Formats: sequence, structure tokens, C-alpha cells
Amino acid sequence: MSAPLLEVEGLTKRYGAFTALHQVSFAVHEGELVGLIGPNGAGKTTLFHVISGVAAPTRGEVCFRGRRVSGWTPDRLCHLGIARTFQIPRPVRRLTVRENILLAATYGAGPGPALSPEACMEWAGLRVDPDSYPDQLTTVDVKRLELARALAARPKLLLVDEGLSGLRHQEMEQAVQVLRRLRDELGITILWVEHVMRVLMRSVDRVIVLNYGEKIAEGPPGQVSRDPRVIEAYLGSGGPE
Repeated sequence: MSAPLLEVEGLTKRYGAFTALHQVSFAVHEGELVGLIGPNGAGKTTLFHVISGVAAPTRGEVCFRGRRVSGWTPDRLCHLGIARTFQIPRPVRRLTVRENILLAATYGAGPGPALSPEACMEWAGLRVDPDSYPDQLTTVDVKRLELARALAARPKLLLVDEGLSGLRHQEMEQAVQVLRRLRDELGITILWVEHVMRVLMRSVDRVIVLNYGEKIAEGPPGQVSRDPRVIEAYLGSGGPE
């Protein structure tokens, strides 16, 4: 197997006396769609914060494309090829949809032409007037705008934070198809945090499980769903829905 696109080694993050992450290690290879799961407070968002530069690790290393990037600022990491979405999108309300996407594109990574705002909207499944404003969009379309902004940065690695929250069943299926197309047709590697287990477990190549800030399992969805530690920590006695 080729060298990992993302490597996390012995990652620890403390906030005062509280340890949010403890000795977390894993790798993500190019072209993978990897799920990251765990109960509330497991450390998933903290892990995303550290990988994307929002927070610096207390100990351990983050390597991206063979470079140590621990403690880099979000803008430097975005230029290098890491983009993310947030569970609660925060578009710039005074800018139009098109302007929001163009703003994100200024932080873009790597060589090659940027996608146009319209192309980013199409890939994200956002079919609205590009001159409309975020406050005119539905909750679902604001989420799609969040994804379109991330795509404008031309990422090699996309961190997706609960992209299905608040969506109806059909909208969830559409969102999953979007992620698969981004991986299969644009070649974007995806690390995806999600609470909607029945969808994630049949959509990803591999699953990483956190509990109380530690990695307790990693592997194919079927294997992970049968792991007693995962069942006890997160999935419940009946396993994933």
C-alpha cells in the first residue's frame, strides 16, 4: 500500500486537567472514505480541530502528505490540501452564495485550475440562485453551501463533520451519493464524522471508533459493528441500526 495521505501518531490533547484525546494513532490512505464514530464526548470534534489546525496538539504528530503539520494554522493547512465542513455551518451572511464560494477559493490548495462557483454548487448538490444570500436558503441548502465552500479550496483531504444531521431520509441518501462522487470522480479522500449509524456503516470503507478520547477499534464496518467494546461504548446491545 502507498504511503498514507494522513498520519496521526500518539495524538494527545489536554485542556487543563481534562484529556480530550489520549494517544490516538491511525492513518488514512488516498482514495479512502473513512468513518469516525463514537459517543458524545468521545473526542471526534477535538480530533478534527487538531487535524485542521483549529487546536494544537499537546503531544503527538499530525503528518499530511509526508510532512509534519502539527500546530499549523488552518489557512496553511487549507493551502496544503486539507478542508473541512462544520456541523453548524457559518457562511458569511452579507455575501451571496457565489461570493461565499469565491472567498473560500482564495484559500485553495495545489496546482491546477479552481472549480468555478457554479461547478462547486453542482458537485455539492446546491441548486439555488448563486446571487441569493445564505439567509434565503433552507437548512439543507446551507449545509450544501458549506460543502461547496470546502470544495472551492480544492482539497486532497476533506473532513466532513456530521453532514447528515437534520436531513430527511431521501436527503441523507443524496448526501451520501455526493460524498461517493467526490471520492470516486474528483479523487478527494474523506474522513467523515457521523451519528447516523445505519447510513455511515454501509457507506464507508473503514471505521475508526473513539471513546473517552481513545481509539478503541478500527476496521471494516462489519467487523467493527461486532466488536464488544464498540457495542458497549456506542452502538448498544443490538448493534448498528
